[in-house]
Amino acid sequence: MEHKDGECGMELKMRERYLKQLIAFQDMEVVKVVTGIRRCGKSSLLKLMMEHLKRQGIGDNQILAINFESMQFADMDSKGLYQYVTEHCPKEKRLYLFLDEVQKIKDWQNAVNSFRVDLDCDIYVTGSNAFLLSSELSTYLSGRYVEIKMLPLSFREFLEFHGYLVENYISPSGAAKKRVKNSAGETFELRELFEAYARFGGMPPLVETGLDQEKANMLLDGIYSAVVVRDILERGRRKEQRAITDALLLRKIILFLADNIGNNTSSASIGRTLVSEGLLDDGRKAKPAVQTISAYIDALLESYVFYEVKRFDIKGRDYLRTLGKYYIVDTGLRTYLLGDRGGDTGHILENIVYFELLRRGYDVAIGKIDEKEIDFIATKTDEKKYIQVTESMNAPETRARELAPLQAIRDNYEKLVIALDCDLMTDVDGIKIVKAMDFLLEG
Repeated sequence: MEHKDGECGMELKMRERYLKQLIAFQDMEVVKVVTGIRRCGKSSLLKLMMEHLKRQGIGDNQILAINFESMQFADMDSKGLYQYVTEHCPKEKRLYLFLDEVQKIKDWQNAVNSFRVDLDCDIYVTGSNAFLLSSELSTYLSGRYVEIKMLPLSFREFLEFHGYLVENYISPSGAAKKRVKNSAGETFELRELFEAYARFGGMPPLVETGLDQEKANMLLDGIYSAVVVRDILERGRRKEQRAITDALLLRKIILFLADNIGNNTSSASIGRTLVSEGLLDDGRKAKPAVQTISAYIDALLESYVFYEVKRFDIKGRDYLRTLGKYYIVDTGLRTYLLGDRGGDTGHILENIVYFELLRRGYDVAIGKIDEKEIDFIATKTDEKKYIQVTESMNAPETRARELAPLQAIRDNYEKLVIALDCDLMTDVDGIKIVKAMDFLLEG
């Protein structure tokens, strides 16, 4: 009863972090909701979960998987979904139900809520738009769902998916170092692979392109077009959402945000820049309304293309309303949008570290202390870290600049600087200096 998913027949590769999260909630009443940008691996994760169930002795007739991207279900509504599932439900056995890209079914939450009430079933759903977990759904499933937030590949996963193995070795000088080998036994520097990751990004389907830029761009163009057309330009068809109708303005905002990852940004500043730099090249002179730009940004956030980070006043212990930052979900998409221009390694590293912190379960904010800024405050229930990210810590003036905000914080939580290039590896005033490669390969 399993239907083809949209992962292009790729060999199924392990996403252990996410699979463990699903398994932890297996057979619990909560609906498991996997969210994330298109093509980040949600369909494959459902397949991995199905394989896990089969290894546990769950029969094929107990597993029902439906992908709503398939034309087979193009005209299905919530009543049709309910009828289809109840017809395929096994007698006197638990059903394991997998609904992929379920947001395509109008009022799908009605059917899912009915499955919970009427059937003995364990439910897993995926969606490529945060509207999936809107207030309306929260009302229907209040306290009865758990969200697994899926992202493109981490640097460690990127190496594994592309067939690279990290080896630890001792250099002739006695220093502990890392190197990378491919399946043919060829050796590479970690930095080379990081540069490939920064350039191509972590979308799982890229494994099939052999990291060829032209092929990668074609694949990323397909992902980008699907997100823009299906998840954003069509969003106005749903109630509660403002229609996004100006495709040119949307693209200009996407390009602006991609070009300004890690910079302080507001809807007003975007509008001013679009006009002052002549980026609205269709003859318009008027600046788009702040509310319009905000609505377009909200659509990009809902589709998981960009993530917003709020500013937190460390002394005032409160979030600030002004000038957050935006990071793009995949640096390969940024390369596709802007070209491989070089010279922005610091912001790209910052982007990569931000998403690595999210993968590890941290809530992330930008820190403000007096007039100084801390790149990230990363918090969990019982843990907090203050983090600076920089391309290099080798120049004395750079060291002083990166350390100063951390030195101004008077509490005893962990403080660290993550640097791509760093000759200085001793702690400074209790602040750890960590090489970016070591940080990204932790855990």
